[in-house]
Amino acid sequence: MAIIVGYIDTPEGQAALSAARDEARARKTKLVVVNSHKGGASFDGDDAIRTEQILDEVRKSLEEAGVEFQIRELVRGNDPTDDLISVAEESGGELIVIGLRRRSPIGKLVLGSNAQRILLEADCPVLSVKAPRK
Repeated sequence: MAIIVGYIDTPEGQAALSAARDEARARKTKLVVVNSHKGGASFDGDDAIRTEQILDEVRKSLEEAGVEFQIRELVRGNDPTDDLISVAEESGGELIVIGLRRRSPIGKLVLGSNAQRILLEADCPVLSVKAPRK
């Protein structure tokens, strides 16, 4: 069993990582951090280096927190939503944690397509969190 978190380096990603870390600690279970990119021309060597540096920071913060974890960096052409759900299924995910962007009144009518797919397609519960207001 594991807590699965979709992580990108944004305030929403940081909020999701923090909530997932707290859940893993409280449940005494492993945390799986999923960082997924479609790849291709839009993801070059500089992006790969930057992502590795960011994930090193995540690794250090989780080690300091004393949480058992695994980081899965995926660049295999899949939609990040598919990767997150797939990792949850492979890892026996008991909870998926995702970050949500705050939206305008019009934007609130439609939940982001990735978040909506995860909420509808995941076989386990999904915790959605927002970043603190600035």
